[in-house]
Amino acid sequence: MFCSNCGTQIDDKAVVCVKCGVPTHNFSQTAARAHNAVAAEGYDWLTTLLLCFFVGGLGIHSFYTKKTGIGIAQLFTLGGCGIWALVDLIMIITENFKDGQGRPLVRK
Repeated sequence: MFCSNCGTQIDDKAVVCVKCGVPTHNFSQTAARAHNAVAAEGYDWLTTLLLCFFVGGLGIHSFYTKKTGIGIAQLFTLGGCGIWALVDLIMIITENFKDGQGRPLVRK
């Protein structure tokens, strides 16, 4: 295969041209595979739902999803007297709950 920018011969599996750095047609395929791998990662929706339902007042679901600061606040306030845990439960059910890195939960 040849680079579309500089014409240098490059490996058929190359993602970018080693001479000029221009992405090849393999770049988008590699990026798509990486995106799918990242999308497959994440915290399980059902586990988070069950944790919130049974021990939501202690904020265990927040600790599980790496929302440590919120988890500590929920632990000391008993889930905001249950209101905070109820709001989180509704957000989990409606799939609007995000983990500590802002990613949605994953149904596995």
